[in-house]
Amino acid sequence: MEPAESLHHQKAKKTTVKVREMTIDDLADVFHMGEKLFLAEKAPNTYRAWDEFEVTDLFYSDTEFCLVAEIDDRIIGFALGTIISKARSAWKYGYLLWLGVLPDYQGKGIAEKLFQRFKHLMLQENVRILVVDTEADNLPALGFFRHQGFGNPQEHIYLSMNLDMERQRMNLKRRTNGSG
Repeated sequence: MEPAESLHHQKAKKTTVKVREMTIDDLADVFHMGEKLFLAEKAPNTYRAWDEFEVTDLFYSDTEFCLVAEIDDRIIGFALGTIISKARSAWKYGYLLWLGVLPDYQGKGIAEKLFQRFKHLMLQENVRILVVDTEADNLPALGFFRHQGFGNPQEHIYLSMNLDMERQRMNLKRRTNGSG
């Protein structure tokens, strides 16, 4: 192989993305990647928070719907989802809870590959409707999901309350009442 061909072959090999089911050995990598991607400051009102329980609970309950994307054995993205079955309903809902790709690989089709694999798994499970959610101002995510065929966006408002000050007052009151 000539040097130019070798360089082209190496470049092509490096860009080959493999999407596969997540394994237990991937948990730490996925968790730490999510810590970088899903910062509380960026979504302070999110009703779900990225933490180790979010990853491990999904992995242990729905392993087959937890996917990773890798290049040269390095995880560069992931998709974590589940199926929701409602009582007295024949319909099953696929729910993609988390989809993340390292910043250096965003815009290169990695999220689409992860989503397409997730969608394929949902079709195999006879899921009738796929659901995703994101912040109303997350325009890249909204554009991505619209491009994948999602429609009918519904705006929901999630309110949050920080109880730290209340907790401090309660603790102060307990100390004051307990000592007097």
